[in-house]
Amino acid sequence: MKLIFAGLLFAAGIAPPVAAQNYPLKSILVISPVQAGSAGDTTLRLVTQAMSRNMGQQLLVENTTGAAGIIGAQRLARAVPDGYTIGGISDSTVTYVPILQKRSDFDALSLFEPISLLSVSTWVLVAHPSLPVRNVREFVTLAKGQSRRIDYASAGVGGSHHLAMEMFNAATGIKLNHVPYRGATQAAVDVQAGHVPVMFSALSVVFGPIQAGRLRVIGVASESRTPLLPGIPTIAESGVAGFAFSTWTGLFAPRGTPKPLVERLAAEVVNALNDPDLRARMQSMGGNPQPSTPAELADRIRQITAKMRKVIQDAGITAD
Repeated sequence: MKLIFAGLLFAAGIAPPVAAQNYPLKSILVISPVQAGSAGDTTLRLVTQAMSRNMGQQLLVENTTGAAGIIGAQRLARAVPDGYTIGGISDSTVTYVPILQKRSDFDALSLFEPISLLSVSTWVLVAHPSLPVRNVREFVTLAKGQSRRIDYASAGVGGSHHLAMEMFNAATGIKLNHVPYRGATQAAVDVQAGHVPVMFSALSVVFGPIQAGRLRVIGVASESRTPLLPGIPTIAESGVAGFAFSTWTGLFAPRGTPKPLVERLAAEVVNALNDPDLRARMQSMGGNPQPSTPAELADRIRQITAKMRKVIQDAGITAD
């Protein structure tokens, strides 16, 4: 009789209560829509390894790349919403990539259940040491006084590096010449070589060259200073009021995943990020461990989507 009643509940679209206290009973697949070894993928693997130890089941990360993260995200969206397939997705994929690609069929909050923010990456504005500037004010003054626009490198049209500089241009009133590359690593290599003088970058990508003196930090793009570069002021502190740019990775489940399982996973993220060793390791790579509630992550997506839509429209950026 109990089995018949349960079947009737499911047939009517009413699921019985989920025993979150017994979850998980098997391993959990974690989809990573970016390349293995990238900043977001490394963050995801560190956090899920800690969650595996705490939950007593393996969280197995599997990379599914392509279309700036959309392919992996679509795989997650199609998964059975039973708590055994989740994904670690970067902010670009759930906010401005769909705008650039004109994907009206891809709305993150319709496709996913936000679980928790994992980490926010510190970004910096860096230059080749030959550029005669040491801070934001000097850079803006130089850019405004040049008869020819200063070049800047990015990891590609419409990517985070591109949008960060377009935000900076709009905030300061300068105009720079965009030189897109196929990836952040190559862009950073050419700035180090002096082929292109300046770029925005995640600190994790350029921290080594900064320490070696091959790159100079002009300003910290994030909202607050980083302990890795305590003497470098933020761009906002340097006179560009309100400027802030960073990237982040969040944990998501397919839409329809039961709320008790989403809440359990969110609690496990908090538990993992409370580990001092894990926090120290993430911070050493320029990351800021920062768990959130599902509602807070959803609000962050709405706010950044609106902000980036304006940047894209004002700058006339297209994915082509």
